[in-house]
Amino acid sequence: MYNRLRMNDRITSPQLQEEEVVLDRALRPQRLVDFTGQDRVRENLGILIEATKQRGEALDHVLLHGPPGLGKTCLAHIIANEMDAPIRITSGPAIERAGDLAAILSNLREKEVLFIDEVHRLGRAVEEILYPAMEDFALDFVIGKGPSARSIRLKLPRFTVVGATTRLALLTAPLRTRFGAIFRVDFYDHEALEAIVRRAAGMLQVEIDDAGTAEIARRGRGTPRVALRLLRRVRDYAQVRANGHITAEVAEEALEILEVDARGLEDLDRRVLHTIIEKFDGGPVGLDTVAASVSEEPDTIMDVVEPYLLQLGFIDRTPRGRVATARAYEHLDIPYQRAEQPKLL
Repeated sequence: MYNRLRMNDRITSPQLQEEEVVLDRALRPQRLVDFTGQDRVRENLGILIEATKQRGEALDHVLLHGPPGLGKTCLAHIIANEMDAPIRITSGPAIERAGDLAAILSNLREKEVLFIDEVHRLGRAVEEILYPAMEDFALDFVIGKGPSARSIRLKLPRFTVVGATTRLALLTAPLRTRFGAIFRVDFYDHEALEAIVRRAAGMLQVEIDDAGTAEIARRGRGTPRVALRLLRRVRDYAQVRANGHITAEVAEEALEILEVDARGLEDLDRRVLHTIIEKFDGGPVGLDTVAASVSEEPDTIMDVVEPYLLQLGFIDRTPRGRVATARAYEHLDIPYQRAEQPKLL
């Protein structure tokens, strides 16, 4: 019963989800100078954008990859703002037919930014349309069938594709090589998350002290999206039970109710670790088996849970499967026993 009532973004009404989306957009920085963290990416993007503006050209195609919630969508909007260009947003799963993409491309304007989220999920037929569009700024059509068929090329204005993906390995080589700039966004350090939480608290007009800011940032999993979600939930708790003021103690109490522990692990993270340790003697165990044991999709485990557990050093990926480390046992307060290696005959 308690899990069904947890204050979690994945368990909300459609109306509340829409309100959260609008709030997320309002909290996003609009310019590179306001973007916190990802210093190397920010510096390289700044050079790329400034050089392009000086030449008066359209920005080269940009690919952003990394775990979810680290600011890839935010950076796409910043790129469009810095280039003073409109942005059109779509996603790989939303473009089902080649004709859908052709219609989008044919309506783009000069220097416009086309943001494709989950670009690795584009179908092969759709990708075939995108190749000449990105490389030659042209659409190729075949009219007629058989011997009378002929090809027509439609020229397109010079535009910019910004692609985002959490699974770079699933991106086909021909598509990947058509991006002129490829950047990886990684987890944020504690100081950067503190700055993000502090900025968001100011915009939300939330009273929060330095200790409260640090506590929320510490449990933010190195991910701005998670940290901001926790800030909103702690704000709700403080409003009801602490006169609206967030201190370290208030943050701890609120996050305990949310089942977010001191390292930022949530219920699903702990269930994955307990499954590996208790059901499979610490591993190795396959991803599909772990996912089935906790009643989640393998993609959810791989994209949402594993990146942070790997960063903490709580699990290892081996050729034979996932293995829980001594750090995971220590965090869960479970006695650690190294699995015996099989004897060679």
